[in-house]
Amino acid sequence: MPVSLLTNSEVAQLNLSLPNWQCVDGKLKRAWKFDDFSQAFAFMVRVAFLAEVMGHHPNWSNVWNLVTIELTTHDLAGLTNLDVEFAQKLNQISGD
Repeated sequence: MPVSLLTNSEVAQLNLSLPNWQCVDGKLKRAWKFDDFSQAFAFMVRVAFLAEVMGHHPNWSNVWNLVTIELTTHDLAGLTNLDVEFAQKLNQISGD
């Protein structure tokens, strides 16, 4: 499937299909809190493998048990169907 920018109405509907995510400054953003650093790091390893498979890499940070991820498609300077697909897969990885 070709990568395409989301329309304004598609962006407005993201809270319905991705309820745990927020649209902040043109990016999809979500944070996960784990019991400890090891669990947070294990999640990040799974995300790293997914990012390589998809060829789509998130902006992310980790502080002890908190992992924050922001998604955007830099090449197209905005949110795309690829970001939505990535977010859905991250929800699956995290058990949502």
